[in-house]
Amino acid sequence: MTVNLSKGQGISLQKADGATLTAVRMGLGWQAAPRRGLFGSRTREIDLDASAVLFADKQPVDVAFFQQLVSKDGSVRHTGDNLVGGAGQGGDDESILVDLQRVPVHVNQIVFTVNSFTGQTFAEVQNAFCRLVDETTGQELARYTLDGGGPYTAQIMAKVHRVGAGWQMTAIGTPANGRTFQDLLAEIQSVL
Repeated sequence: MTVNLSKGQGISLQKADGATLTAVRMGLGWQAAPRRGLFGSRTREIDLDASAVLFADKQPVDVAFFQQLVSKDGSVRHTGDNLVGGAGQGGDDESILVDLQRVPVHVNQIVFTVNSFTGQTFAEVQNAFCRLVDETTGQELARYTLDGGGPYTAQIMAKVHRVGAGWQMTAIGTPANGRTFQDLLAEIQSVL
């Protein structure tokens, strides 16, 4: 059963039987919003990029993104860059796989961001979402839908963080500006 998250809402990543999830996938999907022009509706390609920044006590220690597809410790893997979106027609256009059992013990938070590398604002994007999937079963656990577009070029979407011996996902949905995750590091600090 999928939980539709609202900004700030969190869910435990424990399975119904009390077992802990071992691997999750953060999927990102989007489409370019149609624009009106002289010759009717048209769309322009939009390159959104998903990133996962690993934190230890509020300090960034590793990352997986389009220029470094696997974190140095191997626990987080980006499946590749999609330059146009909408390819999955409602499915994931970019995915980041997290092997929760391999995440180093000192890493207590993984923050997922989305950036418009080519600089278009989210006002030019539609049907954007991030979702968390149990990678072992394929079951969607949670979905956060990006609503409202806006004049910004990035969003701090969600984080997966340790709670006791388990993990929890929290939807963040904080708009920001920047072409890559590096541009967002100061703003990410405020949501840790």
